[in-house]
Amino acid sequence: MEHIRTPKVENARLLDRSSGQRKASIGTLYLSATHTIFVENNPETRKETWVLHSMLSSVERPPTIPAGSQLILHCKDFRVFQILIPQERDCLEVHTSLLRFVIMYSELYCLSFNPNVNKVEREESWNFIDLTADFKRMGVPNNLWVATVANSEYRVCDTYPSQLFVPKSATTALIVGSSRFRSRGRFPVLSYFHQDTLAAVCRCSQPLSGFSGRSQDDEMMLQVMMKSNPGSDYIYVVDTRPKLNAMANRAAGKGYENEDHYTNIKLQFIGIENIHVMRSSQQKILDGVCLNTPGIMRSPSMTDFLYGLENSGWLKHIKAVLDAGLFIAKAVANEGVSVLVHCSDGWDRTAQACSVASILLDPYYRTIKGLMVLIERDWVSFGHKFSQRYAHLDGDPKEVSPVIDQFLECVWQLSEQFPCAFEFNERFLIAIHTHIYSCQYGSFLGNSEKERRDMRLHERSHSLWPELWKDRAEYTNPLYKDELSQSQGVLRPNTTPYCFKMWKGLYNRMEKSIPPCQSAAHFLSAVKGESQQLKEELTNHQEVPSEGTANHKPLGFRQGIQYTETHPATTPP
Repeated sequence: MEHIRTPKVENARLLDRSSGQRKASIGTLYLSATHTIFVENNPETRKETWVLHSMLSSVERPPTIPAGSQLILHCKDFRVFQILIPQERDCLEVHTSLLRFVIMYSELYCLSFNPNVNKVEREESWNFIDLTADFKRMGVPNNLWVATVANSEYRVCDTYPSQLFVPKSATTALIVGSSRFRSRGRFPVLSYFHQDTLAAVCRCSQPLSGFSGRSQDDEMMLQVMMKSNPGSDYIYVVDTRPKLNAMANRAAGKGYENEDHYTNIKLQFIGIENIHVMRSSQQKILDGVCLNTPGIMRSPSMTDFLYGLENSGWLKHIKAVLDAGLFIAKAVANEGVSVLVHCSDGWDRTAQACSVASILLDPYYRTIKGLMVLIERDWVSFGHKFSQRYAHLDGDPKEVSPVIDQFLECVWQLSEQFPCAFEFNERFLIAIHTHIYSCQYGSFLGNSEKERRDMRLHERSHSLWPELWKDRAEYTNPLYKDELSQSQGVLRPNTTPYCFKMWKGLYNRMEKSIPPCQSAAHFLSAVKGESQQLKEELTNHQEVPSEGTANHKPLGFRQGIQYTETHPATTPP
């Protein structure tokens, strides 16, 4: 509070375009240690708008206009708030205070209150997700994969979780030897086990091979990994980087696996760009497509939109991530071949590829609880750098990158192709995205399991997941049908360029003032009506005598449409 000179400003005006406002509201602006709060003067509504200071990405102060001084608050979840303050001095002091809050870490909301008030609730919140239970659901441990104590107390790799699964024949000495040959000590471990084919998705970091280095322990580690799948005599090694980037790392003593040394592997490069390219690409989306830039609060023209989307390269990157997951899923489900995935250090592109593959392979991860488990496993537990990537700390801005944004968008793109296969809706994905940046809960603080333990987050904060679970009715997809084949089986999306869409629900949140052409309720009613009509026509068609069937065409062709099971009309909610 010592940084707040003006805690209250009356007769301020707020325009929140993300909530559908077209006209600014008049009210009182409050500054607290954790929030900027706006309360409307209207006695009938008294609407309150709360903005967490940890959600602010920038605070802009455009030139003063006759009506007063302006502040524009840009949030990390792409919301934009425009505030008009009558007195310039008040505006200057509010601006100064907000700039100070943007870079403060110790005042994060989840660490600024006493969690012991609800001690039982807090403890229960951290037990909501059980990763051991998820591995048991996969059938692990078994006679192929077992838990290892090698990393207890994080002795071998301090960015990995303490509980890890490795091939049954992998000894502790072999694990330690392999870790010494892998960047950051991130040796090959199990991420997902496919019970039907016995193939596995494993993850690690790049080898320290340089131009000629090799490790017998690491080579043996990949050999026993291959033998843990009795149905195959080789494994795929998926290097998610562009090959040119991987080759350049050889100069720093790193690189990729030499197929002459690893005789049981097939090396596959995918071509996902690095964090710097992705950061620049997303900024171009915001600047050129959403026009979320300083001083600009208008919709783009068609020329601006199309040029901005193409110039950003964003959808090309989304396609690359989805292609990586699709390659892994096909290898595991269709070929029955295990896959080892890595990038440079194994915590960005590796997490993307492994988690997208799990979504495609396993229907459980397409449920509300399942997606929570997946994010907790492949991102939180396996050491994704949340603090740096999403600017939780006042660190190097070059470390910021929308890595998990891209994963969530891949899930959204899949939900557009398979509208009945996902239990959750778009609002669920956006809620997760918001809380990754907000630091309102302790779930996404820190970069590893060890770091979170050292920060005592389980004692000082609450977990996000049970809070989202309480509101699951709000996040449920009404089209979801778990008995459908697309919900039960492996998803095989089409990744040709025309299948990708701009995620306007996330990136164009400031344009929600434009009413939709058709409400969700109207859409669902239309789907139900069409479904009933199709059922009746199908019944009539089946009742036609066999001698007359030659004169009748299939239902889809009679209407000029080839219906499939993924068409919403054939899968009523």
